[in-house]
Amino acid sequence: MVNLALMGAFIPTFLFVSVTPGMCMTLAMTLGMTQGVRRTLWMMWGEMLGVALVAILAVCGVAAMMLQFPTVFQWFKIAGALFLAYIGWQMWWAKGKLAIPQAGVSRELMPRRTLFSQGFVTAVSNPKGWAFHMALLPPFIDSQLAFWPQLLVLVCIIILLEFLSMLLYASGGKALGAFFQQQNKVQWLNRIAASLMFAVALWMLLG
Repeated sequence: MVNLALMGAFIPTFLFVSVTPGMCMTLAMTLGMTQGVRRTLWMMWGEMLGVALVAILAVCGVAAMMLQFPTVFQWFKIAGALFLAYIGWQMWWAKGKLAIPQAGVSRELMPRRTLFSQGFVTAVSNPKGWAFHMALLPPFIDSQLAFWPQLLVLVCIIILLEFLSMLLYASGGKALGAFFQQQNKVQWLNRIAASLMFAVALWMLLG
């Protein structure tokens, strides 16, 4: 079904790629601060769906065609980046659903659908992700074995590694948020989270 030697090289390679800070990891950490790990899972589901879609289409050659039409990516990236920048602006001024309230004030949670769609858009709108999967995945597919079973196993491994990495970042964000709240530095935390959100938006535009 799969080439075990190739799998032995594939797992550490993609583990390193997944755990490296990027747009999705930064978003996971920010949401961990502001929404908590459990709520951030909804963003993770969307991101994992987006990554799986990108990986499958990239290996199938669709990425080669899509990368020839950067305008599609550009508009998708601009829409996602503007939304993140708007959220960051609200957080900077301690407004909106992602802003962290003062102690004793109930937190307003972001809709699950919005979290899910933001994770999906962030994953799919990154052209570097498409190019990366198109370049790195094919070498790990053994031409002597059935194609689809191998691809399914590879995608499952990618999704698992992405999930574990985002969970790590979200947990770190939650711990950081708890520390700042205990120190009564909620305004600082809101502005740190807002800065991270601005960074993801800029990353998306310039990526």
